[in-house]
Amino acid sequence: MKTTPDACDVAIIGGGAAGLAAAQALGRSRRSVVVIDAGEPRNAPAAGVHNFLTRDGLPPRELLALGRAEAEGYGVRFRDARATATRRDDAGFGIELDDGRQLLSRRIILASGVSDELPEVAGLAAYWGKNALHCPYCHGWEVRDRDIAVLDSAFAVHQALMFRQLSDRVTLFTAPERELDPVEREKLEARGIGIVPREINAVRGNDTHLTHLLFRDGADRAVDALVVMPHFAAGVSALSGVGLEATVHPSGIGTYVVTDETGKTEIPGLWAAGNIRDPMAQVVMAAADGLRVGAMVNADLIQEETDAAVAALRIGAVAEVGSGR
Repeated sequence: MKTTPDACDVAIIGGGAAGLAAAQALGRSRRSVVVIDAGEPRNAPAAGVHNFLTRDGLPPRELLALGRAEAEGYGVRFRDARATATRRDDAGFGIELDDGRQLLSRRIILASGVSDELPEVAGLAAYWGKNALHCPYCHGWEVRDRDIAVLDSAFAVHQALMFRQLSDRVTLFTAPERELDPVEREKLEARGIGIVPREINAVRGNDTHLTHLLFRDGADRAVDALVVMPHFAAGVSALSGVGLEATVHPSGIGTYVVTDETGKTEIPGLWAAGNIRDPMAQVVMAAADGLRVGAMVNADLIQEETDAAVAALRIGAVAEVGSGR
């Protein structure tokens, strides 16, 4: 059913840390803001958010609920929906939502983050964000001094060295045919990291935690944690109508949205904040980026409104001269 489109200064696609921080900054600047959020935070499987000063260990959804309440206090509105398509004209952006509603906005901030595409290891998804993890800063403390396995990938050596800071029981499992670079092997051996040429193709565990690795040759091994490297995927399909595309990240970790240092994309009026432009940013960093991008968008709108006011003033002055006043 078609409805009359709602209108706002800024539409924010994504209600995570970056989107909420941008919304709060804009709301405090008395901008009309609508946050479009499907309610599927990337870090939902995790027990808590870490390295977020004064909020360490807070469950992810509780952090978002607190952020939403703060933003609503400044007049920010929320649409519990998913953006499905976007168009652009001289008036701004038209956004279609999956609940049939439409939204008109002068600017868009894309803060939908990235999704984690996991390696093809049977059973892995059930333990992702628990003791199947990738970031030592997000979850490393929780597996300190434990038996940590590292799944082979292009980043596995780097990850193994990082987690070695947290435990002296770290083992890298490589594909049997893989030849480690001699320099990499030397680093691993120097730090006492085990190297086992055995391919992991499945895992098993209990209701809450992964407990065993299963190998292609039929053997298994008990472990306390498994470090993997997901592929980070930036979802931009809702913005394809205005020409936005995801780009392969220079590091090879996945895809992201290219912006300038302020968060501005190559599409006029479209900005990006948080993990979608910096896939490795932790929650507190994404929030800080959202604040910065929100401020930049407000400055952009101020410039547009000031230019329009100056133009109107000049037209009025010319009209007065023409009328002989």
